[in-house]
Amino acid sequence: MITAQPTSGVTLTAIKDLSDSGAHLVRHDDFSALTGVRPADWARFAGNWEVLQRDPYMADGGTYRYRRYGQFELDMETGDLTRLPHGPYRQEADVNKLHGGVDRVYEPLTEAFVGDPVLRNVLVRSAEIFTGVDGTKKWNVKVTPVRTTTTKDQVGEPTPEGRHRDGVTFITSLMIDRNNVTGGESSVHTEDGELLVTTTLREPGDILLGDDRRTFHGVTAVRPDDDGEPGHRDVLIMAFTSL
Repeated sequence: MITAQPTSGVTLTAIKDLSDSGAHLVRHDDFSALTGVRPADWARFAGNWEVLQRDPYMADGGTYRYRRYGQFELDMETGDLTRLPHGPYRQEADVNKLHGGVDRVYEPLTEAFVGDPVLRNVLVRSAEIFTGVDGTKKWNVKVTPVRTTTTKDQVGEPTPEGRHRDGVTFITSLMIDRNNVTGGESSVHTEDGELLVTTTLREPGDILLGDDRRTFHGVTAVRPDDDGEPGHRDVLIMAFTSL
């Protein structure tokens, strides 16, 4: 069951901004308080990014992206979070011009990842915000942990397709870890190109929320801060679609 709690100021502000403009940034201290996730919890959860598998579908030939993938159904009335059978990840070509139009088969989420209470807390509290925007009570949630790596010889592109939509209702990017990287600036724009939010997600728990029906988003390239060492940017992408 979803534990009932008073609607927080963080949630109310996010609902208002998403309703008004279609984008909202929640900083790590507020989101950690909202989800009840402590620094030690973020650190434990981040360990799941060490077992991601290289993405074999990079149309640009890059070897810098690692990921896994899974789907859930979340019922806001009963609190049931149901893991759905594993299947391919697909976006159509009109949504993703670089990688769309094909079934991309990724390794499933690990049991350690799915069983970590951080995942449920993050999914539920995010969904409460989105339900507050449009009243949806049941969500399909596509969950993709992603690591973008970079070395002195290879730039990492978090969004190689450029500024884009994902073809869902709401899209989120949750920072998990940054190590020895510079760049990675996130932005959200209107359909007409007006800049709504620009930020660099840095701390575990920084999260950018967007109404994917009304906005486009993108992230700039990452490079090593110290060329002598590799770097990585770890995020959790959660895509919420109304059912």
